[in-house]
Amino acid sequence: MDYFVRIQGAIDYIEDNLSEDLNINDISSKAFFSSFYFQRLFQAMSGYSVQEYIRKRRLTEAASKLGNTDNTILNIALDFSYGSQEAFTRAFKNCFGLTPAKYRKENSHNLEMFSRINFLNFANQKFELVEINKPEIRLLDSIYIVGYEYKTNLNEGKYFEEIPGFYDDFGKNEYYMRIENKLKPGFPHGITCNYCDNGDFSFIIGEHVEKFQRNLFDLINFEIPASRYAVFKVNGSVDQSQKTWQYIYGTWLPNSSYDRTEGADFEIIDVLGSIYPNQMKSEIYIPIV
Repeated sequence: MDYFVRIQGAIDYIEDNLSEDLNINDISSKAFFSSFYFQRLFQAMSGYSVQEYIRKRRLTEAASKLGNTDNTILNIALDFSYGSQEAFTRAFKNCFGLTPAKYRKENSHNLEMFSRINFLNFANQKFELVEINKPEIRLLDSIYIVGYEYKTNLNEGKYFEEIPGFYDDFGKNEYYMRIENKLKPGFPHGITCNYCDNGDFSFIIGEHVEKFQRNLFDLINFEIPASRYAVFKVNGSVDQSQKTWQYIYGTWLPNSSYDRTEGADFEIIDVLGSIYPNQMKSEIYIPIV
């Protein structure tokens, strides 16, 4: 089934249940994706996290009720799953710049409302990239990694802001100096794994090693499983790399003949061949079937 059709099924479910408690597992099941993968695709295609979309749509529908019904502000707040009028007022003001009471009193209908998304319109969407090459398809054996584990989250694009800092921290603390039996020094791997339903995930920065290490202290062993991978070469700025990740999930995968399998995405940075942050050489690996 088409990616866009599948995600639109989840959107329809959200829209039919805006006044109910919405669970990410229930939403993603309507698209036949895991919750984490669904959130990543949704964000890459739309530019919004699932939670942000739900919040904006609820507040837009609430604004419509404020302007077109006599329902009390409290009842409207409760109708859209806000636990109190105060919580609703804070969210409404953060979204629209004025309180629900002021909006109703001034009968202002000039708010920038957030319309329902039709994912079928995204089928031909393309991300602007300086350069993107057709990926190579490679079969890889298992890769043993020793590295340091960082925690981040998909929501609001938090991981895009944090991951460059993880690399900086990895270097400043010289974690790479404590890794034994390195097979490819100077080519650190950045691995996304340990996905959680709420968008939390781990980002491990480490080195490809001959065998797992015993004396780890605060490092960890991690195995990248053998799989077939789509490999994208990146030669540009850090921003270019992030745009490539968005392109992969927002355009390439949904329009390709491949499905992403279970397992970790990862990137390999050519440290010696790169100059941070404007001349970075790397490869991005996506497990596929």
